[in-house]
Amino acid sequence: MKKKKITFVINYFYPDFASTGQLMTELCLDLQHDFDITVIAAQPGYAGEEVKSNRIFETDYLENIKIIRLRLPKVDKTSKFSRMKYIFSYFILANIALLKEKVDIIYTISTPPILGGLIGTIGKFIKRAKHVYNIQDFNPEQAEAVSYTNKQFVFDVARAIDKLNCRYADQIVVVGHDMAETLKKRFNNKNVPNHVVINNWTNEKEIIPLDKDEPHVAEFLERHNLTDKFIVMYSGNLGLYYDLENIIKVTNEFRDYKDSAFVFIGEGAVKRQMQQYVAENGIENVLFLPYQPKEFIKYSLNAADVHFVVNQKGIKGVSVPSKIYGVMAAGKPILGVLEQGSEAQLLIDKSNCGVVVEPKDYKGIVEAIKYFYSLDREQRKQMGLNGRAYLEKYLKRETSINKYRNLLKSI
Repeated sequence: MKKKKITFVINYFYPDFASTGQLMTELCLDLQHDFDITVIAAQPGYAGEEVKSNRIFETDYLENIKIIRLRLPKVDKTSKFSRMKYIFSYFILANIALLKEKVDIIYTISTPPILGGLIGTIGKFIKRAKHVYNIQDFNPEQAEAVSYTNKQFVFDVARAIDKLNCRYADQIVVVGHDMAETLKKRFNNKNVPNHVVINNWTNEKEIIPLDKDEPHVAEFLERHNLTDKFIVMYSGNLGLYYDLENIIKVTNEFRDYKDSAFVFIGEGAVKRQMQQYVAENGIENVLFLPYQPKEFIKYSLNAADVHFVVNQKGIKGVSVPSKIYGVMAAGKPILGVLEQGSEAQLLIDKSNCGVVVEPKDYKGIVEAIKYFYSLDREQRKQMGLNGRAYLEKYLKRETSINKYRNLLKSI
């Protein structure tokens, strides 16, 4: 039987550090024997790596997966103009690359905002293919939450286009039950397009709970002068949608806690601002590190005593921070800065693996850190292991990937 041809148009893909890129890489690798897969993605550059190739379209392979890599202008994440130039270049080149492919199903993702889905809408009609639209973040709702622009008509036009993408998609995949509610709200609960909730995941066989004396973890702690310290960690995108430029200010309350450290791992639009605050205030127990190699994340996650999982106010039902799955897999307690009723807040609540405070409640964040600090190691360990147990029961990687496999076969 001939395999269905699926083209994934997904911006970030192996070896990029973006969490969606890592998820989509794992998905494609797991589905490569069921389908004939082509991926259209940007040249790796999420963490500012130099692009080696001069060719606009370059064909590459990862096992049985054909990858068409697009050469795009370098992006400065602090500049709106630079972001726009990058996004529109991607949109045009991805459309051209897609037109050259034979395809039965086009799988697109909601990055870049609106245009990611629009590539699938255009491709569906020109290629007479089916379109699966995976919404990882709802836009313009996400941009509205952080007042990305004060021009309301921009949001209105963007919403109209994305509603069109949703209406014409053969199937929409959202990554949280609260996001399914947002989709229904967009259509006033009338003629809501076909949709399904499939959680994101982490590789729970790869990321497992480890003690701080495990050799790789101990070496990481020693290298960064963190041995025997109580560590609050944030690992991921230091971007616009997390309020990190304000959350960083709570570190000032802990400047005299010499046995504590705050560790921020990652890159993003607000990193410079965060570093500036720490430098100007002479706070010595805050450390910024670059993204860790994918194969090392299982150790760096285990170096922390508690992990931040945060979202900006207004993001409930718009996005689910997928870092929560990695933290739960590592069996570490979570300090959630999340709205009540959001997918991540409900996960922490149901699994009893942490404490949640409302976004912008900085006093509450300080109190939560002090609470974790006051617990003994065994209490913290048990709280983290609650999360691991819940993940193993309900959120296994295999469960989510099988849902995708069955969905794509059914289309």
